Amino acid sequence: MTSNLISEQLKQLPASPGVYLLRNAAGDILYVGKAADLSQRVKSYFSPVQKLPLKLQHLVEQVHDIDFYVTNLEQEALILECNLIKRYRPHYNVRLKDDKTFPYIKIDLREEWPRVRFTRLLEEDGVHYFGPFASARSVRQTLKVIRTIFPFRSCTKTITGTDPRPCLQYHIRRCLGPCIGAVSREDYDEMIKQVLLFLEGKQDRVVGELDRKMKGAAEALDFEKAAMFRDQIQAIDRVIEGQRIAATTSGEQDVIAFANDRDQAYVQVFFVRSNKLVGRDSFILEGTSSEEPERIMSSFIKQFYGAAPYIPPLLLLQYPVEDMTAIQEWLHSKRGSRVRIKVPTRGNGRHLVNIVAENAEQGLQQLKIKHLAAPATLTAALKEIERELRLSHTPSRLEGYDISNIQGTGAVGSMVVFEGGRPKPSLYRRFRIKTVSGANDYAMLQEVLRRRFKRITVEEGDTATPNAWAVLPDLVLIDGGKGQLNAVLSVMKEIGARSVPVASLAKENEEVFVPDRKDAIVLPGSSPGLQLLQRLRDEAHRFALGYHLKVRRKQTLGSSLDAVPGIGPGRRRALLKQFGSVRAIREATVEELATAKGMSPALAKKVKELL
Repeated sequence: MTSNLISEQLKQLPASPGVYLLRNAAGDILYVGKAADLSQRVKSYFSPVQKLPLKLQHLVEQVHDIDFYVTNLEQEALILECNLIKRYRPHYNVRLKDDKTFPYIKIDLREEWPRVRFTRLLEEDGVHYFGPFASARSVRQTLKVIRTIFPFRSCTKTITGTDPRPCLQYHIRRCLGPCIGAVSREDYDEMIKQVLLFLEGKQDRVVGELDRKMKGAAEALDFEKAAMFRDQIQAIDRVIEGQRIAATTSGEQDVIAFANDRDQAYVQVFFVRSNKLVGRDSFILEGTSSEEPERIMSSFIKQFYGAAPYIPPLLLLQYPVEDMTAIQEWLHSKRGSRVRIKVPTRGNGRHLVNIVAENAEQGLQQLKIKHLAAPATLTAALKEIERELRLSHTPSRLEGYDISNIQGTGAVGSMVVFEGGRPKPSLYRRFRIKTVSGANDYAMLQEVLRRRFKRITVEEGDTATPNAWAVLPDLVLIDGGKGQLNAVLSVMKEIGARSVPVASLAKENEEVFVPDRKDAIVLPGSSPGLQLLQRLRDEAHRFALGYHLKVRRKQTLGSSLDAVPGIGPGRRRALLKQFGSVRAIREATVEELATAKGMSPALAKKVKELL
């Protein structure tokens, strides 16, 4: 329900470009947005006929005050929006993580003996900056590569050229030794220019110049200098070789794609310069829950290039951006020339975007695994599961179950086990569905759970050691909603295992359902407990799907041979054992087929004809 204050403020909003700020009762900024028409855009949040996403519904419920800035142009509003998001980092905006302190590489040619330095301060001072990088580690890796090729100085001492002896860096050929006068100012400046070309992706030009110098040094019989140039060329060649990718690239472009998981997105950027992949980096966006891909991409473009000292003439994107015209004009003004934004649908561009998207997906998975693998995170996750699911103790053994089939055919079930929050593949089990016909996932789940918990027995013998099935889990997790949960609860009661805690995790909204609780448990996307349950659920799905595909492949092989008269189970096994696949059998000659156990030349000829 809209308050009287909000209703009056909505009436006073101008129909002009600008930026609006939505605040809560404490005056904190909840959201910053840009609009070509402030009145129309802000009113859309409070319209009773407007069906807002869940995230925006939560936002509107907290809005107590509206503030705004009027601008002359939509492009000015875009710039102001970027600055305000960076300054206030509102909870409901998509935010680039740690964007306040991006690291850069800095080269100041105004210095007498320029250095190649790490910095977090980007200034409009005419100095050369390269970046932004995602982390200090990314900068240091780049500096390490450059330092192995170009021996620039890394010290901060005053250079006089009269020091009695150089430091260790000179002796290991990591510095040209200006402190002892071992290099002229002209030669040192020439090397720094080569560093600039290298960082701009123009390695071919650097190699050409070094090759010319190497030959000149050799003709002058200065073989030590010629060897130094040769080593630099070889080092650059190794870097260039590592920059080649399968997709054909041309010119200068940034290729951007992301993978989204609830409240965060993992963005991957490939930097292509002079037809080569000169680098890549990854960034984390927060607050992406319920956001459309176009808005996530737009938020990244605005925040990333708002801090970038260089913008290429072409951006290849996985998704289009909102406010395409305004963003392109803004990028044009920053670059000083035209910047094109493309979302390729075919050809090399699409292939390259797909490569970046796959890297983003893999990076997101690795990020989640690394985060969950930390002992402190696992402890927090298990404690959270205990608290939110109201378990009697912190769970140690978690078991996840899933079903995989196609319209009831090739139906299988999986059981995966996590102990202490970590997967235990040696305890995984798989089931062929035996008693259920047709597509009935509920009944299939019941069969799997019935067969699993009926095997809780103690092996007979002197030691009475419990078998692998006898260890009860602290929690059983089912992929699904209330229906799957109720189906499992009934079978657990039937087989006397009702004391085992059971929960289900519905994939659509990632809601957790538990017995005797009407409403679903909704955990935030950043919750370690939810992430552990998701990983358990996804691992059960992966294991079930892998087994299902294996079963279907066997069924396909078997059905092809079953169509041949005279080929029964024994001969079929013999043929598959000898040739490995139906395709290999089809390609074999009649004489080769006749050598299999139980086969005759006449039967081999029939197999060849019918296959």
